[in-house]
Amino acid sequence: MAECGHTTPDSEMDDLILQEHLSRIGRTLMVLSGKGGVGKSTVAVNLALSLAAQGQRVGLLDVDIHGPSIPKMLGLNGQKVGVKDNEIIPIEAFPKLHVVSMGLLLEHDDQPVVWRGPLKYNVIKQFLQYVMWGTLDYLVVDAPPGTGDEPLSVAQLIKERASAVIVTTPQQVATIDVAKCVTFCNQLELPVAGIIENMSGFICPHCGNEVDIFSKGGGKELADRMNVPFLGSVPLDPEIVKSGDSGQPYVLAYINTEAAKRFDAIVDKIIAMYPSDTADIPRPAAKPDNGENTVVPPGSGAGQGDISPQGDIVKFAVPTNQGKLCMHFGHCEAFALIDADAAGTIVNETYVTPPPHEPGVLPPWLAQQGVKFIIAGGMGSRAQQLFAQQGVKVVTGAQEEDPRQAVVNYIKGTLVTGANTCDH
Repeated sequence: MAECGHTTPDSEMDDLILQEHLSRIGRTLMVLSGKGGVGKSTVAVNLALSLAAQGQRVGLLDVDIHGPSIPKMLGLNGQKVGVKDNEIIPIEAFPKLHVVSMGLLLEHDDQPVVWRGPLKYNVIKQFLQYVMWGTLDYLVVDAPPGTGDEPLSVAQLIKERASAVIVTTPQQVATIDVAKCVTFCNQLELPVAGIIENMSGFICPHCGNEVDIFSKGGGKELADRMNVPFLGSVPLDPEIVKSGDSGQPYVLAYINTEAAKRFDAIVDKIIAMYPSDTADIPRPAAKPDNGENTVVPPGSGAGQGDISPQGDIVKFAVPTNQGKLCMHFGHCEAFALIDADAAGTIVNETYVTPPPHEPGVLPPWLAQQGVKFIIAGGMGSRAQQLFAQQGVKVVTGAQEEDPRQAVVNYIKGTLVTGANTCDH
């Protein structure tokens, strides 16, 4: 702004660039908390990953300038965002999930950021203005606790198509601060998508009984009192802490746990509440769920288009029972490991027994076997995410019972596929 109070040409151009970038984002979800220690960043990471696992294009922006934790939780320590033509290139942490954080700009992890409010506002504006997100269905913003500079800056800059997701724990001392968050949002005319109660009870992994360690129901009670939606509760699970420290996201590594299912249910509510406003942008076609069959054609991201014609040998894995394709990937008795070239010639075939089926085990195990492609009848979305992380491509909905023939048909572009039998 000029001293006279009029906007300068540069500021007008900045605003135009900002609005152009924001116009490509369907919905911004600001993840807030009234106080620290409630697992806000953990919720933000797992919400973003759950959205991506459902096929949404997601950006994750960490605006906790002084304590960025997102890189650690996603295993991105040591990585840096790129810069091209004065724009910031986010890191693709997982398929359909791109990440920007102050922690991805610092020289080393223990480098402090000693900034006052105006500097923080400017860097947050640059994150929103100059990051090459492309078209996003959702931008998840992890803000620091409280109602200070960072969440205020984001709320003021975004204005439209933004909503708040507020995280609390069941205790009254936490819900008191959450009430302040709701009032903060109301004052800024920022819609509240809802409240999430984190660390809500502990489910025993041995007997399945739920114990209310920190009490329960405070988030739901507060939501009712403040007249905002209650998105759901997430139980306490020690593996959530371990996964955050190890950089292996919880909802991908422990897909069948109650907490992961709760995150999925919360995401379902958010998508129903705020359907993507970018539906007109082309995206990969979903497989039919009406039982109709299709053919995977070569040269369209499948078949011959995936395999080098230079004579390279590629290893396929096909889940089997009694030598035939097993429709449920995670419950097969053996994997057929089949080596083939670009012409569809099979040069080797072995059958291996998988390790005991546990969430997150099979993707790294098969990747260690040298597998580059998996042909399956069905596979859950989270398992597909984990395989993509390992650089393994997954084809679902296969109808061919003979593993060898399925591989040959895939390479030749004639593999018949139908609905993913484990599409969840």
